Amino acid sequence: MVEGVLNGEKRALARLITFIENEEPIALDALSQLYRHTGEAHVVGVTGPPGSGKSTLVNKLTTAYRERDKTIGIICVDPSSPFSGGALLGDRIRMQKHTLDEKVFVRSMGTRGHLGGLSRATSDAVRALDAFGKDIIIVETVGAGQSEVEVIEIAHTVVVTDVPGSGDDIQAIKAGIMEIADIFVVNKSDLPGADKKVLELNAMLDIAPEDDGWRPPVLQTNSRTGEGVETLVEKIEEHMRYLKASGLLDERGLERSREELEDIMEYKLTQELLGKLRGSTDYEEAINKIAKRHEDPYTVAERLIVKFLAEQEE
Repeated sequence: MVEGVLNGEKRALARLITFIENEEPIALDALSQLYRHTGEAHVVGVTGPPGSGKSTLVNKLTTAYRERDKTIGIICVDPSSPFSGGALLGDRIRMQKHTLDEKVFVRSMGTRGHLGGLSRATSDAVRALDAFGKDIIIVETVGAGQSEVEVIEIAHTVVVTDVPGSGDDIQAIKAGIMEIADIFVVNKSDLPGADKKVLELNAMLDIAPEDDGWRPPVLQTNSRTGEGVETLVEKIEEHMRYLKASGLLDERGLERSREELEDIMEYKLTQELLGKLRGSTDYEEAINKIAKRHEDPYTVAERLIVKFLAEQEE
């Protein structure tokens, strides 16, 4: 499978992402082998409220990149099915125009109830696409509002979409959207109020602190006609050049590596601990006592962890 991914076999890539979604041990082994082949792709997050035309915009972005002879990977993060855990919307439905293009790989992934709308599997799938050799990887989020900030942990460049007349500017500030956007897009610019929306966003940017010296541009696009999409591609590329020149790309890479290592360690330790405890008599009795208020979960959790760590030292 690893060789297949490195050789550009789509079937091998699709199998690997399925294994990633199902948390199969073989996926971790494959990702471990693929890691040294990653780090070349430009990851672009596209987020924003439902109805802001994200999917149509991603379609047009893909067309624009293909005209520049770039290879594209697309992860569409959708709400999970409550029955299967998979994505409710199929990738072939979402990106019909590009599914027959050998240089484009589209995959829908479910959030599986993850708070931020991005499951842990999403970042691993992005890594698989990176190793596969895609130049640009677009992660389109589910568009669930305030929790859509996690995309910043995956993407180099975050594009936040909005539409004229949405009337949620203050809400956007509360959501932290101003902090995560590298580029603002007022989509559906043929609707009344597009210019007003641009002015409002720029006014908010004027009072927002600039932490890293990059002032997010506010662009207008019409994802139905493709108007403004070329400018958006140019701004996305300009942002990557800025990240490299300023040293922020390396700085953020270090921080992400630290967070990723700690996340993986936390996950593996938790799985190891629970794998040992679940089903044991002591564990089930402790849960029963907690339910009856004979013990509290905080004390029990600390006792179990201390006992687990002590056993590891023996």
